[in-house]
Amino acid sequence: MRKFITLSLLLITFFGFSQTKEIDSLTIELAFQKEDSLKVDTSLKLINSFYNLKDYDKSLDYIIKSEKLSNDIGYQRGIAETAYFKALIYAQKDDYINAISGYNKAKKLFSDLNDTLGVAKVHNGIGLIEIKRGNFAKGLQYSLSAITTLEKRSLKGELKLAYGNLAKAYQSVKAYDKSVEYYLKALDLQKELNDTEGIVQSYSELAGLYSIKKEHRKAIEYFEKVLAATDAENVVVRGNIYSKLGGEYLKFNDYAKATDYLVQAYNISIRSIDQSSLLPVLNNLGDLNLRKSRLIVAERQLLQAGAIAKELDNKVELLKHYKLMKSLDSTKRRFDRAFVWQREYYNLKHELDMAQILVKTEPEDAINLELDPGFDQIVKTDIGENESQNTSGPTNKTSNKFKLIFYILLAALAIVSTFLILTYLKQNNNVRHSQELEEKSIKLELQNEAFEEQITHLENINNVKDKLFSIVSHDLKDSLSSINGFINLLSDGSLSREEFDNLIPELSENANNASLLLFNLLNWSKSQMQSLEPKPSLFDIQEVFEDKVKLIEGRMEGKGITLIDHSLRDFAYADKSMFEIVVQNLLANALKFCKKGDTITISNHISNGSCIISIADTGIGISKENLSKLFKNTSFTTVGTSNEKGTGLGLSICKELVELNHGKIWVESTLNVGSTFYVQLPKSKPNT
Repeated sequence: MRKFITLSLLLITFFGFSQTKEIDSLTIELAFQKEDSLKVDTSLKLINSFYNLKDYDKSLDYIIKSEKLSNDIGYQRGIAETAYFKALIYAQKDDYINAISGYNKAKKLFSDLNDTLGVAKVHNGIGLIEIKRGNFAKGLQYSLSAITTLEKRSLKGELKLAYGNLAKAYQSVKAYDKSVEYYLKALDLQKELNDTEGIVQSYSELAGLYSIKKEHRKAIEYFEKVLAATDAENVVVRGNIYSKLGGEYLKFNDYAKATDYLVQAYNISIRSIDQSSLLPVLNNLGDLNLRKSRLIVAERQLLQAGAIAKELDNKVELLKHYKLMKSLDSTKRRFDRAFVWQREYYNLKHELDMAQILVKTEPEDAINLELDPGFDQIVKTDIGENESQNTSGPTNKTSNKFKLIFYILLAALAIVSTFLILTYLKQNNNVRHSQELEEKSIKLELQNEAFEEQITHLENINNVKDKLFSIVSHDLKDSLSSINGFINLLSDGSLSREEFDNLIPELSENANNASLLLFNLLNWSKSQMQSLEPKPSLFDIQEVFEDKVKLIEGRMEGKGITLIDHSLRDFAYADKSMFEIVVQNLLANALKFCKKGDTITISNHISNGSCIISIADTGIGISKENLSKLFKNTSFTTVGTSNEKGTGLGLSICKELVELNHGKIWVESTLNVGSTFYVQLPKSKPNT
């Protein structure tokens, strides 16, 4: 009667913990079985059911009972299976040491039983752990070894896990083709086994992989499959997928679909107040609006994205933000700010690249890793098993044998230690000698570099001298000879006063040419000798224009050129004398290439905290071929509309003087229409 009551209570308890019909059936069957191997086998089925339901605590309770019964009756298969299941549960709880210990114990027992399937299941489990811990090459070997056996036995559940493990491992070592191959294999089994959660996960991973491989059509296909398989209530997941789909359609310039998905993602992110999901949406929206030339909206979205990226320390999205801001400011012709974004982009990219290099990675061989034919099917574990034996203590003979082995090992250790110390000392000496040689080599290299710099400097000085003499002997000599010739004719009486008066404009033109030529030569030679030092101060731009225009008024009237003055009173922070040289050269250039009836327009305005000065003319313009030759140290020059000559040095001097004052100079020109030269200077002292 007592046994019957106990049995009834046991059945009630088992039914209370049952979650499926299979578990109900197994618990009833277990209750009526004798304490033998059949009872262990039934218990193992029950353990497997609880494990599949992720009820690890109940599964562990039955494992402990089954393990005890298996040990009591000496049932080796039961001991092996319980060790395997125990390792599986430890692995789920991230207890690496106990999981590996259990796997090694189970593997030894399965090997003793010649159970290749059991060994394969253990290899699959070890592979999963090693891959999860980042030991990809080792994990791949175990998983590949397991798959060979699992495929032969058509064990779909275990194969699904093994394929998934391999896909993750190959993805981690950037072997994306292999990763896709195994995710597709896992997906086939997940569909066959109705594993909904696994199917969605595989879709998502495949979409990400195809995006990395730049196969954006396939990425879109799988993202849309994830979307179709996700409940409408799961708005956070759907929001992330909308954002990714918008980014993919943006790659094809399909702005309509990109806008649709990104707006939905934006609305979900705003409602859920999720900054991490809002960040990529804002970057993608900024990119979209930048492409559609909605620059104000794009700038607002990108600035918000940058603030969130810095707050979350999301360096990948921050890198994308820098790149987009550089494109935005370049489009808006804010080149100084674009340069800052470009510098930030390359600094962060370098930081991320260095971090990637410093991260421990598996050998490149892991990428194309295949199963090693010599892979050891029975890896010996370092965790020994202490088996209790009903024998008497060790004999003296055994003890002496162990002592002898110990002494031999001790002697071997001493010999090896001595050898290692000697090797270290020798290696240390070699290293020191190598360092001394390297230091001497570095000193010699530095000396050679210094000599080369001196030689280059002397060559530059010599080139400057040759160029200076060439210009003086040719262009300057022509102008002075012409002036001297006029004077000689007048003194000899060869010219009447009336004839001389008619030649005065030509004489004046030659004198002006000689003056400007000398002016440019002196400044150019100073710049080449690196003796130009700016002395910046605040000065009125309009005053400089007024002074320099007075110098060329007579020549302008002589050529019939009209001046339009749109200059304003405004201040720049630069070396005033250097700026005067720039303005004088640009006005002389404009006059040189204008014909009778043309106009020269001077103006200035403020842009982004800088002064922009422009000198425009309606002269003959500059061809595209010649535009690329301007502002260079080569003496490129052309004859003016009245055969005026030049050194070809004026614009290169202007460029150097402007850049010495933290400014920029550029030109826009159309042949036979005219040219406009721009100079940008700071309004205050630039930051160091």
